[in-house]
Amino acid sequence: MSTRRLWSAGSLLLAAAAVVLAIVFAIAHFPNGLSVLVCLVLAVCAAWYGVRRRDPVRTVGLVVAALLVLGAIVLVIVERQLLENLLVLVAVVAALAAAKLAFRVHVHWPRAPAPSHAVLFYNPKSGGGKAEKFHLADEARQRGIEPIELQLGQDLEELVRGAVARGADALAMAGGDGSQAIVAMVAAELDLPYACIPAGTRNHFALDLGVDRNDVVGALDAFVTGGERRVDLAEVNGRVFVNNVSLGLYAEAVQRPGYREAKLHTLLDTVPSALGPEAETPKLHWEGPEGTQSAVAILISNNQYRLGRALGSGTRPRLDRGTLGVTVLAPISGNGDGDASRHRLAMEQWTAENFQINSDGAAPAGIDGEAAQLDPPLEFRVRPGALRVRIAPQHPGASPSALEPDTAWETVRALGRFAISGGPAGAIEPR
Repeated sequence: MSTRRLWSAGSLLLAAAAVVLAIVFAIAHFPNGLSVLVCLVLAVCAAWYGVRRRDPVRTVGLVVAALLVLGAIVLVIVERQLLENLLVLVAVVAALAAAKLAFRVHVHWPRAPAPSHAVLFYNPKSGGGKAEKFHLADEARQRGIEPIELQLGQDLEELVRGAVARGADALAMAGGDGSQAIVAMVAAELDLPYACIPAGTRNHFALDLGVDRNDVVGALDAFVTGGERRVDLAEVNGRVFVNNVSLGLYAEAVQRPGYREAKLHTLLDTVPSALGPEAETPKLHWEGPEGTQSAVAILISNNQYRLGRALGSGTRPRLDRGTLGVTVLAPISGNGDGDASRHRLAMEQWTAENFQINSDGAAPAGIDGEAAQLDPPLEFRVRPGALRVRIAPQHPGASPSALEPDTAWETVRALGRFAISGGPAGAIEPR
């Protein structure tokens, strides 16, 4: 029996066990289980009320939410449900973990010839000093790759173009996604192979490319024995990005002083101005099928993200579909003339090859996590297959969500097929 078949069968069995246990325990402890649920729902409502307001009202809302959660825990302990709830939780977590392993992929991209003069640019401070920790410069030299350290005050694009002028025929970047975008832009412009070395903090681009984020040194093998694939890039007003551009709520938080040192606190301070009772009308708007539409937060991405899913949330299944992903958090239109509907929000997602957003003045933006100001109109477009990416053969070669279905029911059906037949071999064909 294949490994995929085992993980699929295990996931289905664990999920079934979690459902059965939850039903049995709910019946055995009725109506106390309902009381716990009510406490948790009220806690969410109190927390939402608090974050949309400023101190001291915010503090009151969050304290009430914490007390309601504590009350739910006390009810669970008093009724001796702690072990039972832990069993259900463990079964759910184990089922999700097994499903993730069942959908794991390893793509063998066609091996490409090694470049004669590959150059690695690295930021020694990025990711808490990963480049120095893993002796990346020495490892690069051992593979015939020239390392160039990015120093404070240097212009990365000039550094890259200078290396190309001296004969570089392959480019790699070890740093954050903002730096990856600059090197990728030059590589795409000159049709040179590019390698993403996951030496940044989060390495979102590396994850969706199929680069093992835990194997910083091994990523250098992309220029030794690696395979090659083509992926898309995207741009806004001519500026290339590899992941996304955020506008609205999050982008305004990124602009604020102290964001890097206290991200959560800064974001909470931004929420009331966008979602609170005194929030202004959203400044971002575009023309849609129903006329002019607006949103309090917009995410434009290089291919679409999976959001709100139990599996693969926050990743992009593909980077070669030739589309932008558009995700908006927009007010729900209501029939009343009060303010209530203005603060009820819904998330919508769709794809497009081009997208234009207008704004009342310069729009704060987070471009691959870096603060920027963009003059309207904001013109987004995708560059299909613009970038030649090299990936080490031992790395996955595809996004962790490449095989994962979009809905829960499709996931169950796919796991059932895998459990019976063993599922696909794991190859992902380029589109």
